Amino acid sequence: MKDSKTLLLNYLASVRDPERAASLFAEDGVFELPFLRSLGVEARYTGRREITALVRKLIEIYPNFSFAPDDTRILIETPDKTFAEYVGRGRAAATGRTAHHLFTGYLVAKAGEIKLLRESFNPLTMAQAQLPNGVADIGPPGDEVHSF
Repeated sequence: MKDSKTLLLNYLASVRDPERAASLFAEDGVFELPFLRSLGVEARYTGRREITALVRKLIEIYPNFSFAPDDTRILIETPDKTFAEYVGRGRAAATGRTAHHLFTGYLVAKAGEIKLLRESFNPLTMAQAQLPNGVADIGPPGDEVHSF
């Protein structure tokens, strides 16, 4: 049975293959990216179908996106929980700009599958890479601003 660290490393290695990446999750597994909400993007994906679609969208936005094994630091590790930092790089299809994302990831494993993967990264980098005028293309804030 795969432990949490192995599952995280396998996920990072398979991110270019959405079906394979999603197959590491439990049938009811959850992928959360809470700070995407600040860009108006859904923050929670449940089940392999939604997770496959999410990873497919990532590859559509950054066609050459990948995580480098040398840029992965496991910070906390138990058999069922891992917390790590890792770097993802990709050239944005919309602008040709290369984004260098520092992620933190918290993974919970159960029965050899990913039950939860919660990632955080700086959405400002995403906006700067994807939008023609960077963050200038994000409309003015309303009365409330959410980062989660």
